[in-house]
Amino acid sequence: MDLGIVIPCFNEYERLAFSVFEKFLNQKNEISFCFVNDGSKDKTINTLEKIRQINPKRVHIIDLKKNLGKSEAVRVGMNFFSINSKIKKIAYLDADLSTSLDECFALSKKINLKTKFVFASRIKKIDNNIDRYWYRFIVGRILATIISKILNLPVYDTQCGCKVFNSELTPIAFGSSFVSRWLFDVEIFFRLKNHFGTEKIKYFSEETPIDSWIDSGDSKIKLSYGIIVWFDLLKIYRTYK
Repeated sequence: MDLGIVIPCFNEYERLAFSVFEKFLNQKNEISFCFVNDGSKDKTINTLEKIRQINPKRVHIIDLKKNLGKSEAVRVGMNFFSINSKIKKIAYLDADLSTSLDECFALSKKINLKTKFVFASRIKKIDNNIDRYWYRFIVGRILATIISKILNLPVYDTQCGCKVFNSELTPIAFGSSFVSRWLFDVEIFFRLKNHFGTEKIKYFSEETPIDSWIDSGDSKIKLSYGIIVWFDLLKIYRTYK
């Protein structure tokens, strides 16, 4: 296997595109999936079992009985691949596939001896298709600008849900639990920066504008988090600075 993709799932029964995963598994023999069912209350596990039947050797399911949040679900999946396989590239991706499997696979090809961390960026250009709700875009840009300032790194988009790592970074980025259930992406940057230093993380990281990103319109984040997020960001800053 060349690439392991972690998919965190919480009540995704109506959004999991079985046919898309089926087609991708049949076309790409070098990839493996780890679906982390994060205490779903609907029939998510049924769809995951159906996907696993396509290729039981390349589809793994971790069934968490209690909802622990996206950050912990991703962390559990990343560590599963790091500990239980010889896969050298590990990614995580949102279950709604706002960033497609093909985009994720293309990003993974950028991992090499120099580049160890590649992350997608929703930069809207004339030659791509980035479809975001205007209010999410505005709030997202304000948040992203503040995050870039406190990280002291010129990152345009820390929150796009597709990131690929050389597996050697996994213990550093995912070794311990995160402070935030949702802003854990920011913590990943802090952990890598604090471990390697600013110049080295710039050297081995690549932010790549993606060709397409479609806002699903069915976010798992409640509107109230628009207030809590600022407290989360302050907590992260105090933890890592």
